[in-house]
Amino acid sequence: MPTGRTYRRIPPDGSAAVTAIAVETLTPEVFAPFGDILQATGEPTKIINQGNCGRWHDLAKLDFADGRAGISLFNAKARALPYTLDLVERHPDGSQAFLPMTEHPWLVIVASDNNGQPDTPRAFAVPPHVGVNLHRGTWHGVLTPLHTPGLFAVVDRIGSGQNLEEFSFPNPYLVG
Repeated sequence: MPTGRTYRRIPPDGSAAVTAIAVETLTPEVFAPFGDILQATGEPTKIINQGNCGRWHDLAKLDFADGRAGISLFNAKARALPYTLDLVERHPDGSQAFLPMTEHPWLVIVASDNNGQPDTPRAFAVPPHVGVNLHRGTWHGVLTPLHTPGLFAVVDRIGSGQNLEEFSFPNPYLVG
């Protein structure tokens, strides 16, 4: 599948068309509308601990309507490509950061909002040792590790009220 393109494939048997989504390369510029990339590249912003530690400072904006930031651990089932995408979700009251706790690449799927519903999804390959912070209200696929264990630290809003909206696509997408 070509990288960075979405296309429609018509099955020869005349059944419902499947929209295929290629996996794109993750870059800060392309991902900026959806969130922040969390990675230690280049020189550290600060040197701390008597010169023994580099700190890449303030890489993401945590954004919560109310409540507080919390750190949870998620262990998600590994997926394989091609992957059938039939559900996305968003969190209207807070951003959500995913920090892998393994050395494996993973997949993040996001979509712009189109009048309260997700637009065409986009899939990005996330390299090992890289996390993402999704902006508040960003439509995204479920946590999608490509290897086991699918262990992630997740920083998100802890508070009262419902902070989850889900959308099931009437026609699933095929990612990969």
